[in-house]
Amino acid sequence: MLPPRFDPPPLPGDQTLGPIPAQPVSELRPVTALQPITVQHLSVPVRGGISLGTTIRAPKAPGPHPALIFVQGSGAGTRADFDEKAEWLAKAGLVTLVYDKRTVGYNFENRDFGLLADDALHMVRTLHQRADVDRARTGLWGVSEGTWVTPIAADAKDSGVGFMVMVSAPNVSPMRQVAWALGEQLHRLYAPLGVRDLLTRAMGAIGFRFLRYDAAPALAGIKQPVLALYGTNDPSIPFVESTQNLLKGLKAAGNDDYTIRFLEGADHAMRIRGGPFAPAYLPTLVNWIKGLPGTAKPTVHMAGAEAVQRVEATDVPAAPWYARGAVLSFTLGLAVVGYVAAPLAEMVVRLRGRTGRVATGAMVWPPIRRRLRRMAWTGAGLLLSVMAFITLLVLFSINQAGAWPAVLSGWLVIRVLALLMLVQEVTAVSAVVTGLREGWQPTRWQKTAITGVLGSTALLLVAAGYYGLYAFPW
Repeated sequence: MLPPRFDPPPLPGDQTLGPIPAQPVSELRPVTALQPITVQHLSVPVRGGISLGTTIRAPKAPGPHPALIFVQGSGAGTRADFDEKAEWLAKAGLVTLVYDKRTVGYNFENRDFGLLADDALHMVRTLHQRADVDRARTGLWGVSEGTWVTPIAADAKDSGVGFMVMVSAPNVSPMRQVAWALGEQLHRLYAPLGVRDLLTRAMGAIGFRFLRYDAAPALAGIKQPVLALYGTNDPSIPFVESTQNLLKGLKAAGNDDYTIRFLEGADHAMRIRGGPFAPAYLPTLVNWIKGLPGTAKPTVHMAGAEAVQRVEATDVPAAPWYARGAVLSFTLGLAVVGYVAAPLAEMVVRLRGRTGRVATGAMVWPPIRRRLRRMAWTGAGLLLSVMAFITLLVLFSINQAGAWPAVLSGWLVIRVLALLMLVQEVTAVSAVVTGLREGWQPTRWQKTAITGVLGSTALLLVAAGYYGLYAFPW
């Protein structure tokens, strides 16, 4: 009844990017960002009858200037996320626009990339109304999830998009990107294989349609010049396959105006260990944009530091019907109800002042009741431990330094609790059966308590078995 194991194969040796040249010195020329700027805050109406808060920063010097619109990555974001970068680029001679990400039509379960692309096009049209903006050099900057959005916008009819900057672009489906990133981060954390099985089986239960989004058609429609930037210290992107898929799309579009650069030591956000930006990032960005249209055809298409991808980006096997999100939620809810039923039944009996048949087997019930209480605490502890462990992994995906002892300790706690729950179920059933054989006649509320706790624990045992908590691989 278990799903197929998620075991991505190593990337074949013939599918590497091979040695690439160093980045041209001309792209790394120092950039001065000291120009005085103006700042304008406005509200831009978009589809769905809502408006998005927007901030435009522009050099005070006479234009027209190149312009850049920031399209955010995953999650709920605001324009403040890019204030530092947008202000620096404006002082360097670019008009920049940042805007709040929509919340209507975008949430954890449903993400319409086409709708987000339409928002970006509204921002393009907003900039085109300004006299200080060079319409031919008005482009979109997208990061991570935003790079699934910007190609859709660029491919729209009369989009007005003059160029694209793609930062940390996956160029594979969201499911493959998340699964690859998960495996890479767990590898860096020295996490056991069982941790990967737990998380990937949980991912397989998620039925969000956007996770299967295919980026290839949109990539094949890009006609504008493209600057793609990747950081060599980014554990979230399958470098080789992302680059290969981008190249396939550009080839299908007949687009030879592309520049791909791998920046030494940069992470997913183009920073060094979450701190300052990588030294090559901002100079490369500004020099390329200001140099358009000349820089659209670089002397070398792909350059920079070496990028290594260990394994292929593969899909997580979809969970069978009995392990999907709705069934899992129902199972856990039923288990909670079962655990709660025991103390509620006892409380009702005490409030009514009825003790029932306590004379028959009066000495049998107290030890069984203690067992049931311990079982309920163990089951609740296991659920909370799993939730805390997943939260821990999310936090350590950002800062992995010295995290592996906590990961191993957390996994040990979960495995011990799962084994303890199994032992408690077996011994409790044995105690109940022995009591019944000796003539014990439980009352109605005692039957409720026994059925609720034993049944709830049985459900959790099945779920724990499915998610690999009893598998032999550590």
